[in-house]
Amino acid sequence: MAQTVSWLINDAPFGVTFIAFFLGAFARGNATYWVGRGIAKGVERTRFQRHLQGAVYRRAQKFIGRWGVFAVPLSFLTIGIQSAVNASAGISRMPLRRYLPAVALGALLWSLSYTTVGMAVFYAWLALDWPWVVAGLLAVGAVVLGVLRMRIRKQAARGNPEPENSEINC
Repeated sequence: MAQTVSWLINDAPFGVTFIAFFLGAFARGNATYWVGRGIAKGVERTRFQRHLQGAVYRRAQKFIGRWGVFAVPLSFLTIGIQSAVNASAGISRMPLRRYLPAVALGALLWSLSYTTVGMAVFYAWLALDWPWVVAGLLAVGAVVLGVLRMRIRKQAARGNPEPENSEINC
């Protein structure tokens, strides 16, 4: 299996890698959709239904509400809500006649981005003599950004205006 993955990533022709990535993304999206359908059916009228009202699913539902069927393919270009959007589409019982073309388009976008830019970035990162330093700096940057966003949201919730010199639009 490891040899197959290594061949697919390193030596396979572009078309083979693209198709493999497409099939993987399409299968994952559909599996997540059907898990969402199963969850919705399984938790109806139980105490666990409140878990479907969590922050991630509310954000995914808001995304779906704003973008409609376009939320599914757009979610393949995001980080952090792709699974939640697909599961929310299942939980909300999005009709398959709308979901299947949307997930196919999303899988195409995902496989194209990862077959081209994504793999180039990955290989460039591996070529560095110090990739863990870059990963550490990115992690520190993400934590700092998260803390700043949280502070701004807390100030907004308290009714305090944002600081005038704040250049972070969250």
